[in-house]
Amino acid sequence: MQKIIVLNSKGGCGKTTVATNLASLYAQQGFATALMDYDPQGSSMRWLSLRPQDDNQIFGVQANRQPGSAQTRAFQLRLPHTTERVVIDAPAGVSGQALVDFICQVNVLLIPVLPSPIDIHAATTFIKELLLVGKIRSRGVRVGVLANRTRKNTRVYQSLERFLATLKLPFIASLRDTQHYVHAAERGIGVHELWDKRAEQDRRQWQEIMAWLEDNRAMLAKHQRHVP
Repeated sequence: MQKIIVLNSKGGCGKTTVATNLASLYAQQGFATALMDYDPQGSSMRWLSLRPQDDNQIFGVQANRQPGSAQTRAFQLRLPHTTERVVIDAPAGVSGQALVDFICQVNVLLIPVLPSPIDIHAATTFIKELLLVGKIRSRGVRVGVLANRTRKNTRVYQSLERFLATLKLPFIASLRDTQHYVHAAERGIGVHELWDKRAEQDRRQWQEIMAWLEDNRAMLAKHQRHVP
């Protein structure tokens, strides 16, 4: 079971958009997929309630209460035993022990970052906490950064690129600022499930994300085979 958390301490960075699109992509690819919503707003579960019944189904868990390691494990025990991919939509403002509890339960952490000075500063602080408090490297959790709602050839995007270049973390993809995500969310589907040909660029970006995630899974399995 691959467990992926979408996490950033700052709200409004697109965690739910990333989580729902990732869950729908995995389901479309034939994986038995679960979506766990820890955000008090419950946006992922509202999105899931709109999903057409005849589309690739996703098992939803409304987990938006006070996070903790025991509770996280309890929710995971409620997942169908056939589950292959779990996507976790984390709440904003996670820090300290709550952050550690989440990290201890996952294989991969995705950090969406918006191209704004405020968001870049917040991401810098958050990543420092991941390294110091969360000790992600020693725990073997793989971390990737996504640039979200981007418009290239703008100064603020160039600032974000410079910031990401300073990180010793993988920069997976840059998701463009487009209404396709809004139209998809209104129907409970992912942007890659839209019939609109103009969304082809967005579909390619998600294939890049999927390739990185599944490559990480292969690397993790190889590592585990060599652990005594």
